[in-house]
Amino acid sequence: MKFLIDGMLGKLVRWLRLMGYDAKYSISSDKALITEAARENRVLLTSDVALYREAMFKGVEAYLIRGKNEAERIAEVAKRFKLKIDVDVNSSRCPLCGHPLLKIDKKFVKSRVPKRTFEACDEFWICQNDGCEKLYWRGSHWKKINEVLLQARNWLKEGLNGSEGINKK
Repeated sequence: MKFLIDGMLGKLVRWLRLMGYDAKYSISSDKALITEAARENRVLLTSDVALYREAMFKGVEAYLIRGKNEAERIAEVAKRFKLKIDVDVNSSRCPLCGHPLLKIDKKFVKSRVPKRTFEACDEFWICQNDGCEKLYWRGSHWKKINEVLLQARNWLKEGLNGSEGINKK
């Protein structure tokens, strides 16, 4: 499943990438977004009702995001597209550029991370995009990531309380 996410949902694109999904972010015009989604066979995710309706009118698969926070948005997309709400760092994508991550031996990151991080963490991943090469590790932020994903799973389990809105079939 491949997604194209409009400029209003920048945080959602990072979450989907972290969960291992092919998610592309674009701030292009509505017309360009619809053309790109069709050309690349991507589902257009948007919170813009007019863009959603135009995409659907033109036969492009789209989903209107109604969630008020990231956990709700993740749950909405997971429910609609039957996605797993989980992070497996071995299949995650770079939240910044979307390229796959590769586990890298600790000895190769010593000069690129703070000393305390190097001492505290044993596992590191690097973005495979030559233009990015950002490093990742399970740091203090990991607790917040897990909290948001737990909230999303709870939303999914308890139901979205009508937040599916216009997308209901």
